[in-house]
Amino acid sequence: MLAKDRWLVRVYALIAVVALAATWSQNIRFFLQEDNGGLVGFVEACYASAPAASITNDVLLMVAAAWVLMAVEARRLRIPHLWAYFVLSGLVAISVTFPVFLAVRQYRIGRLRAAGEDGGEEP
Repeated sequence: MLAKDRWLVRVYALIAVVALAATWSQNIRFFLQEDNGGLVGFVEACYASAPAASITNDVLLMVAAAWVLMAVEARRLRIPHLWAYFVLSGLVAISVTFPVFLAVRQYRIGRLRAAGEDGGEEP
């Protein structure tokens, strides 16, 4: 695997770790509040104001685009367990699972390139 592939894998992994801390610190903070309303309260809070609703809708539509890309690339590069990325994007956060997918994708591209197979286009 080339150095640029290793570098991208590490960058994507770092983004995933930072995203995990950034999202779950806030999720835990919300769920530790008294009378938070549980999951329903969480979703309601996502639409509590116009700016919050705008960001929520933005993220949901970004998820849709990410899922399409993930499905296409997983099929093209034969990346297994695509379903797990979809499930984890809802359970953990898309900002965590998408860079993890991108890291796996880049690793796969690097391995294919090293083996002399067509790894597809550069990201």
